[in-house]
Amino acid sequence: MKKIASFTINHLDLLRGIYISRKDYCGDHCITTFDIRMKEPNREPVINIAELHALEHLGATFLRNDPVLSDEIVYFGPMGCRTGFYLLMKGERTPEEIMPLIIQLYTFMAEYNGEVPGATPRDCGNYLDMNLPMANYEAKKFLTEVLENIQPENMVYPK
Repeated sequence: MKKIASFTINHLDLLRGIYISRKDYCGDHCITTFDIRMKEPNREPVINIAELHALEHLGATFLRNDPVLSDEIVYFGPMGCRTGFYLLMKGERTPEEIMPLIIQLYTFMAEYNGEVPGATPRDCGNYLDMNLPMANYEAKKFLTEVLENIQPENMVYPK
């Protein structure tokens, strides 16, 4: 079988950051997939499931309620390797262009204090597996260590 694009990325040298994972076209319409890499693959511990789940609920809710870009959000969800998230947006976009939105998103997730949206038995298939304090911690860590001083090497995949 042909290796899929995400398995051709050099994970040995991949840093935390925001990357264009791919651009797909449906007719004339582009969907940009962003790799929001919160952990250095194979070099630091991955995000535990409970905090990853809470971040997913917070992130999807925040993005789909954004007053300007909510209609441009296609999907926000975790990577299977638990090192970050994928964000799919309508249009041809760059990491630099979406950085203000991502900073707002991670600020929201770092500071959120309340019931996790959708964390009820009616709304979620595994509503008890959430850890908001650790989700806040992981969001704040990524925000302060990466997003607030992002560098070019954190927005272009390594060779």
